[in-house]
Amino acid sequence: MSSRLAACLIAALPLSAAAAQDRKPVKSNAEAQKEAVEAAYANAPVEEREERSKGQVIVDGRRLAYTATAGTLTIRDLEGKPQASMFYTAYTLDGTKPGTKRPVTFFFNGGPGSPTFWLHMGSFAPVRLKTGNPETIRPAPYDFGPNPHTLLDKTDMVFLDAIGAGYSRPLGDAKPSSFYGTDEDADAFAKAIIRYATKYGRWNSPKFIFGESYGTLRSGALAYQLQDRGMALNGVVLLSSIMNYGYRQPGLDQVYLNYLPSYAATAWYHNRLPNRPADVATVVQQARDYARGPYMAALAKGQDISPAEADQVAQQLSQLIGVSPDFIRRANLRIDLPRFQKELLRDSRRTIGRFDSRYTGVDADAAGERPETDASSDAISGAFIATFHDYVTHTLGYKTDMPYRLSARDAEGWTWNWKHRAPGSGMGGQQNNPNTAVDLGAAMRANPYLHVLSMNGWYDMATPFFGAENDLAHMMLEPAQRPNLRFTYYPAGHMTYLNPDALVTMKRDLADWYDRAVSVARSGTPPVAPSVSAAAGPATGPN
Repeated sequence: MSSRLAACLIAALPLSAAAAQDRKPVKSNAEAQKEAVEAAYANAPVEEREERSKGQVIVDGRRLAYTATAGTLTIRDLEGKPQASMFYTAYTLDGTKPGTKRPVTFFFNGGPGSPTFWLHMGSFAPVRLKTGNPETIRPAPYDFGPNPHTLLDKTDMVFLDAIGAGYSRPLGDAKPSSFYGTDEDADAFAKAIIRYATKYGRWNSPKFIFGESYGTLRSGALAYQLQDRGMALNGVVLLSSIMNYGYRQPGLDQVYLNYLPSYAATAWYHNRLPNRPADVATVVQQARDYARGPYMAALAKGQDISPAEADQVAQQLSQLIGVSPDFIRRANLRIDLPRFQKELLRDSRRTIGRFDSRYTGVDADAAGERPETDASSDAISGAFIATFHDYVTHTLGYKTDMPYRLSARDAEGWTWNWKHRAPGSGMGGQQNNPNTAVDLGAAMRANPYLHVLSMNGWYDMATPFFGAENDLAHMMLEPAQRPNLRFTYYPAGHMTYLNPDALVTMKRDLADWYDRAVSVARSGTPPVAPSVSAAAGPATGPN
């Protein structure tokens, strides 16, 4: 072949390929429809959506008519470019107008990466999935309907889904990493709340945030970020708190101290204590005192603890948490949660739940190191998921081909940036494991009207209440600010509202707390310093 012919053939190749690409087959109508569905399946709307419906609920004999709005909020950067679409469901009392002074509360679950259908379907919305004793909820049809314990009589409510979860998604070329992190996530929620307040005229309304689980860690950062952007909150509700991930590192003993009162409460509930007190609060206080004193001192000695002291501690722990001294000694006095879940009821071949230790499960065998599954999660998840899907589509009328993600972790390549930049130069800059009690303390010092309510379940093994007490006790509040921090306790687990009796008490506690938080702000009178005895520790709530 001549060089001239070869050059001609080589030069012709790109032209031939381009020509072949131009001859694309004509798509059938079915193929075009399929592509449109796939695009809708993958993409959230840039333009904000709203689907409104009407409802009513009776609270304390009073009929409340409300508007339910299922929709999206578009989060934008400083130049106005869309970054993400956040799905929400709002419940507003009919007659609420822009500029109203009626309170509004923003609710969110945790995860991180969880949507907010748990709080939405089970707690204080005008509708609720009815739950009962700590047992598996039967299959469909589910008992779902008006909620007489709703907070609608006290506040409008907005339930928000984290970016990447539920129907919330990044938009355009925004990277998931822009939202999947401690500070990134708090920034997205701050922007969404500000957008809602701007769109619906709620800047002059008393404003509250209500976080559950990791949502409490978000709340600490969010309260500070909102205040830093000109939105001072009236109140923060922390339900089943974990505000400090620093102690959950291998080699640190604080996690064992945090769990001890929860272990004691669980052993009390399952009647595993040799000298069982009449009420759970008594054994909890015994465990608190032991954790702060002899147990803390013993763990601090590490391997240098004497055999005699180790034996003494094992005996005392056994009296408090209902497992054998020998098991405790073999665990070096440090009982990891999965081991306790498996060991406490091992002789009856049952395990206890993580989210709620009142629930029990059965493994394939009774010899394992940890439960095969979380019985408390298995017992309720199907009912919550099915109820939400039916409600959002057929009652709220929000229809989309996009899947409702049960967790942002389901997205490909999901990773979470745990680093956090806390306020205050004294922290030395960035935290590698976030502790946003630091942020919340800074917000409370700057805003003397900011009220914080920590709500806890005795049987919550996911976020032990003693850990919350420890974290919030280290906000370093001045005496004048301490009356703004309150603790309540309930005979329930992580999702305290699953216990219908606890739900009644929670609503009463919240109603009183909302009244106080709003009235103090309106009166313009900041709190006064408590007496020394009142400031000494958290107030105890119902047993």
